[in-house]
Amino acid sequence: MAFSAVFNFRDLGGYPGLEGRTVRWRRLYRSDTLSRLCDADREAFEALGIRTVVDLRRPYEIERDGRCPQWNGLVWHNIDPNHPEWDPGLYDETAGPARFLADRYLELAETGREGLARALAVLADADAAPAVVHCVAGKDRTGVLAALTLALLGVSDVDIATEYAMTQQAGRKFTAWLHANHPELASRTPPVFYTVTPPEAMLLFLEELRERHGSVERYVLDSGLERHQIAALREHLLTDASVARSFLHPANRQPRRIKETG
Repeated sequence: MAFSAVFNFRDLGGYPGLEGRTVRWRRLYRSDTLSRLCDADREAFEALGIRTVVDLRRPYEIERDGRCPQWNGLVWHNIDPNHPEWDPGLYDETAGPARFLADRYLELAETGREGLARALAVLADADAAPAVVHCVAGKDRTGVLAALTLALLGVSDVDIATEYAMTQQAGRKFTAWLHANHPELASRTPPVFYTVTPPEAMLLFLEELRERHGSVERYVLDSGLERHQIAALREHLLTDASVARSFLHPANRQPRRIKETG
């Protein structure tokens, strides 16, 4: 979805999930920072009916860039997952970006687990939907929370990794904005920090998170999410089973992303 200076906004609907059900369209979105929305974007943004914004940025990032516009009674939650700042010196070109990113996501999952559970609790509330989750680039903190949410909904790791990799499509525009508005920050950080999203990074993260905790569900339960909240998340973010079954690919009966209808 295109806005004036928000480059990584998209719907998380359409993916096959648990029990033949599908992630519902127009219930959950992900984005880069919404502080760059302007008056020219208001009509298109409000047409989405978004009620809730989950902002994963640190307080100083909000002070630097501002928060989302207070349009149409939006409820704004700032939930900083409390994870270490990334040190450019940690990046090993030999190991490559996938390994670097997976390690950072695992670090976030451990140090920021309470914050991630709080964010999931917001998304589990049907009255909060439609909701949008964002950080600065909409890549890492947002990517981890989106991955956990989709995994709880039964979306396959391959689909989650494919969805995550879509962020790279917005990378050129975001990089241009970063150089224009924060040249010092842009000059001292490698692209892997803001624009590189190899699907292998998300596959590694999910695989190794399960190795540590047994399952994504076990991880979020141990982090503070309640079973009834997982059930509520699935209830309002997944369609009826009959909807997903009707869209199985006729050639090989393998599920594909379900197009929005109606």
